[in-house]
Amino acid sequence: MMQGARILVADDEPQIRRSLQVNLESKGYAVEAVESGTLAISAFLNRRPDLMIVDLIMPGMNGVEVIRRIRESSAVPIIVLSAVGDEPRKVEALEVGADDYITKPFGIEELLARIRSLLRRAAGAQSAQPVFVAGTLSVNFDRREVALDGEPVKLTPKEYDLLKYLVEHAGKVLTHRMLLQEVWGPAYTEQAQYLRVFIGHLRKKLEKDPTRPRFIITDPGVGYRFFAEQNSIR
Repeated sequence: MMQGARILVADDEPQIRRSLQVNLESKGYAVEAVESGTLAISAFLNRRPDLMIVDLIMPGMNGVEVIRRIRESSAVPIIVLSAVGDEPRKVEALEVGADDYITKPFGIEELLARIRSLLRRAAGAQSAQPVFVAGTLSVNFDRREVALDGEPVKLTPKEYDLLKYLVEHAGKVLTHRMLLQEVWGPAYTEQAQYLRVFIGHLRKKLEKDPTRPRFIITDPGVGYRFFAEQNSIR
């Protein structure tokens, strides 16, 4: 799936479309680039890409609406391109179904890393096997067991539920509201302090240096993502 994956780019800036097409095609991806949200929907329906890169601000149909429409029928990975200052709209895009975001201007190597991570996650989601592995960390979904460096890690039920949701969406940015709703329920969506406390507990138990986390990464003002350079579901 990685080599030759089909990527659809939607951005109204010709220079960005051209740059992304050249750079992604040089890495072996098949790229189609369009300049509007309306054309993005049409191209999606005709081509069924493996991943989409969508600008937030486009004439006519904006990126949030594109994502909302796509999510009515597909779980295709979507990366949002956002400008500095787009934070409220960026959060909205994530909450309607975007998987990740990258802020303009951006480095191509960072974008490529995000693409690889999401394609791996999409491939892994097709597996029904119950064990998630990221380096020396493993999570057995059937047994609700977590191990680090071969040793069991004792988590409270809520800590486990939070970790499970993070690793099930490894590589995806999850907003504070999304995490609170999924783990604690709709009545807790404004209780950000709950989330900070439990993320702190998980980092103390899973990270060698909780102040420099390698697994649970903060996206300031937005939420958290579970990151591992390589991960798999076995």
